[in-house]
Order: sequence, then C-alpha cells, then structure tokens
Amino acid sequence: GLIRIIESPSHPEIGKDWGMSVGLGNTGIIIKDNLEEIIQRADQIVEFTNPKVSLQHLEIVSKYKKAMIMGTTGFSPEEIERINKLAQGIPFLLSPNMSLGVNLLFKLAVETAVALSDDYDIEIVEAHHRFKKDAPSGTAKKLAQEIAKAKGLNLDEVAIYGREGIIGERKKGEIGIHSIRSGDITGEHTVMFTALGERLELTHIAHSRDTFAYGTIQAIKFMENKLAGFYEMKDVLKI
Repeated sequence: GLIRIIESPSHPEIGKDWGMSVGLGNTGIIIKDNLEEIIQRADQIVEFTNPKVSLQHLEIVSKYKKAMIMGTTGFSPEEIERINKLAQGIPFLLSPNMSLGVNLLFKLAVETAVALSDDYDIEIVEAHHRFKKDAPSGTAKKLAQEIAKAKGLNLDEVAIYGREGIIGERKKGEIGIHSIRSGDITGEHTVMFTALGERLELTHIAHSRDTFAYGTIQAIKFMENKLAGFYEMKDVLKI
C-alpha cells in the first residue's frame, strides 16, 4: 500500500494529509518534502526524473548504500562521469529504456551490424510524443553507441544527427540518427540497414507505457539482494 508521499519543497500541500488533498478523507499519510528520510528506510530506489534531480537523488542513495535503478535520460558526458563515481559501492542499474523488447533490440541491432558488411548503411529513426524534452532519445543514443562499439567505430566521428542542405554523398561508416516529435507517440525506434537493392529494418513500437512499468518491475526483482556493482537490463534478461 501507499506509505509516503513526497513533493517538491515549495509545494503548497506540504504538511497536509494526502487523502484530504485529493478528496479521499483523512489517511494519516502526510505529504512531506524530505526525500532523504524516505531513502533511509527503503531497500531500493527507482528513479525517473531529469538529469539534475537524478544526480541529487543518487548522492543521497550513495550516502546510505541503497540499491538504485535509474531510467533518466539526457545526461551530459560530465554527468555520466559523475554518476559513475557516485554509484561505486552500491548495486546500480542504469538503462535509457526499461522495456524488455527494446533491450532485446539492442542485442539484435549489434548482431546485425556485425553480421553485415560495411556496404550496408545504418540509420536510426526514433519517434516520441511532443512533450519529450531531449533529442535524440537515450534509447537511440544507446543503439548508436552499441553499434559503433561493435563495429570498432568512434561514434563522435561517425554520428550524423539529421541532414540538411547540399551535403554531398553519404560517407561510408556514417551512423545517421533522426528524431521525430509528434502528438502522443509513446515510443518508436527503428534501425535500418540498407544496401543497394535491399533494406533490413529492426523496429520496436511501444503501444503503452505499461511496457516500461513491467520492465521496471522485472528489474526490481532482479536487483533484490544484489552485490554492489553496475548492472544493465541485459543482465535482467540474461542475454
């Protein structure tokens, strides 16, 4: 059952009964702003917010040596470095996407990239709802990173984020990454492998955010009693 409600320190409902605030009557559950108090009592912390807040939460989690699952995206290289330092000494799982299907897509994309020759051009297209703040998606970035790593490429040197103008012919080895923001699209990711005469596409479509919740629950179960270390969703899937 529900045991704690946390809000931002400036929220007008701080100190009030949660039930009274939502019209359910007195529940005895007081809305608080002290997240540290809650983290001390938890076994695991699951975190989906934004980069700045995620780092603040990780600092507290690291202090109390709790397990943490983080699904936030949009981190800068400097923030990733900070995460790696803070997460040392705790069980920590970081994934840009909690969907089991997407995490299988990572594996399939890498295997396909390795199996096909450099004559196949690689393009990644992702689509999300109009409210998503970062682009490209963390999932698209990870797809590109994993593919580049598998092919022995430096992603910073081969990544092309969209195209415009008279740019000339496509260079061999480029990895194109494209973002669509429209309506209420939950999440779509396609990796295209295209040669002269054929195209192979690997696509994942999320029809509902329930898929992310289900994957998160599987991750929570996996992280029970885990030793300190860095984990990924591929560990949850055992792939």
